[in-house]
Amino acid sequence: MMPMEVEVKLHVYDVTNSGSDKTNSTILQINKIFKDGIGLGGIFHSAVQVYGDDEWSFGFCEQGTGVFSCPSQRNPMYTYRECIVLGKTNCSILKVNQILRELSREWPGNSYDLLAKNCNHFCDEFCEKLGVQKLPGWVNRFANAGDAAMEVAGNTALRLRQAKTEIVSASKVAYQFIARVANNTTSASDSESPENSSRGTSSRFQGTWFKNLITNGAKPSSSSEIENQDEGASRLQQQHDDKSPLWQNSQSRYDM
Repeated sequence: MMPMEVEVKLHVYDVTNSGSDKTNSTILQINKIFKDGIGLGGIFHSAVQVYGDDEWSFGFCEQGTGVFSCPSQRNPMYTYRECIVLGKTNCSILKVNQILRELSREWPGNSYDLLAKNCNHFCDEFCEKLGVQKLPGWVNRFANAGDAAMEVAGNTALRLRQAKTEIVSASKVAYQFIARVANNTTSASDSESPENSSRGTSSRFQGTWFKNLITNGAKPSSSSEIENQDEGASRLQQQHDDKSPLWQNSQSRYDM
């Protein structure tokens, strides 16, 4: 015997519970333009009806589950818009009750988030468990777009912090390298013989150049010096040869 299939309906409302007639009117106008006019989306509440006359949805509350039911098409907080048939489920009424008990535990009211975990996300998961198609994209498009934007912003901020840390670390490595070269060059110039005075003069000049480079601010001590890099770079370029390979390597690290 084939299991009985039951129709699953999605009820969509315009969100008009702001408490302000002007705001509610604006939301209705937004939904009219962006959904009815160009089919993009809007600001909507949704609920799922399966077995019986009640619809099921999710909302915020401080304690307990956020899953609740009310008579279909009659949620008093919103303005009813339309009904969409999402298909038929072969889940028995016992199975549907089991699914709702599980969702009630997994969706506490204090976990509600306007962009990341709202009534439309709940209906999507409920429909998936019922084995029918998910909500049309326009129902939750605005929330999904907002959540994606928040994620991009968060990731961008994280990448900037990581880049700043890497710049500081790289500049410290560059300084240590320059310091070692300066010390080695100075040591070599001190050991020069009298007969090689011209070569010794060159080595001493290079050692002095490296010491001056370090003295004039090449050593980074904290991330705050990154903010003054342009001013420091200008002073160093005026004092030293900006075509030196070591200077180019050091500056390229600052400019990452």
